[in-house]
Amino acid sequence: MRIGLTTSVMQRGKSGVGQYVLALVRALLPATSRHELTLFALEDDVPRFEFARGACRIIPVPERHRPPARDILWHQAELPRLARQHGLDVLHVPSYRRMLWRRPCARVATIHDLAPFRLPGKYDWKRMFYGRVIARQLAHRQDEIVAVSRATAADITTYFHIPAARVTVVPNGLDHARFKPAEPGRPTAEVARPHGIRPPFFLYVARLEHPGKNHARLIAAFNEFKTHTPSPWQLVLLGSDWHGASVIHELVRRSPFAADIHCLGFVPDSALPDWYRAASAFVYPSLFEGFGLPPLEAMACGCPVLVSTDGAVGEVCGGAALKADPRDVASLQRQLTRLAADEHLRDRLRAAGLVHAREFDWSRTAERMLEVYARAARRQCTPLMTTAAKLAH
Repeated sequence: MRIGLTTSVMQRGKSGVGQYVLALVRALLPATSRHELTLFALEDDVPRFEFARGACRIIPVPERHRPPARDILWHQAELPRLARQHGLDVLHVPSYRRMLWRRPCARVATIHDLAPFRLPGKYDWKRMFYGRVIARQLAHRQDEIVAVSRATAADITTYFHIPAARVTVVPNGLDHARFKPAEPGRPTAEVARPHGIRPPFFLYVARLEHPGKNHARLIAAFNEFKTHTPSPWQLVLLGSDWHGASVIHELVRRSPFAADIHCLGFVPDSALPDWYRAASAFVYPSLFEGFGLPPLEAMACGCPVLVSTDGAVGEVCGGAALKADPRDVASLQRQLTRLAADEHLRDRLRAAGLVHAREFDWSRTAERMLEVYARAARRQCTPLMTTAAKLAH
């Protein structure tokens, strides 16, 4: 097959979709001995795919198309022409925001979540309208829809009115070569020391987005935890500023325990596993996720995990994580207290997480995606073959 993948939604690799794109491309590379893979990447993102050079074709897209509105226009006007020009059999768009209307070849789309339906006010009105109205129409025109979790698949059926039989659940994977426990005898806290941070500490890895990522309630719960517990535990927030980040920074500044809350911004991929290994516990109280990869990454690194009961995170983490109602500050505070006070609980979660994380692997994700690509390509050919057969008779 000649497979195309558009990567312009990766936001310079600083988002969950960006990590999905990079990991999927890496996992697809072994298949390039049997299939041709073409990547369409914005010019400044091309160096991020240096690892794939030689194994696949990389088509640079001018940077003027990076702004969202221009990128949408490029996908609808230019990408179909490029797909035909390169003779693609199937084109994969890894986000519902860029799904194609025209059909230059078989079309596959990955839908990570339907946040515009589940989190009112998450985006401005234009993005909410696009996600709720335009994307719904585009989804019906795709040959294959991939959901990253059963929860997201159910949302696609409910909100986009696409039959469940047309949605394939292909979970995200894990790079176990990167995300793994520390080697025996290796210090784990070195990554935190330059920032004046020493264990024990809670770690949250998510862009600073308010209200969606729920930093506000986590900070409130941490304040209550510190008020009622004579504990040295700190809170470390990793992630770049996003919509509403100023609210989060202000809450940290006003906290009576501001000295114990550290906002360190975006952390390079190379450093992230060390942060998981250094943390005493990982917390993920997001109000809604279509999958939630960071908790699995933390588990694979041997870190005990506390997650939200909302969205797909509970499904993805199964029984290997402690859970809390993300909208209930008292619930969050109780679970923070349990984690800090109960070393045996942390040990049990650590062991369960290591076992559970092994169920997710990007190589299996890539295999499933190749099956989806092949099915989409066959569906594209079927109408033509049927017409030819009728003419022959």
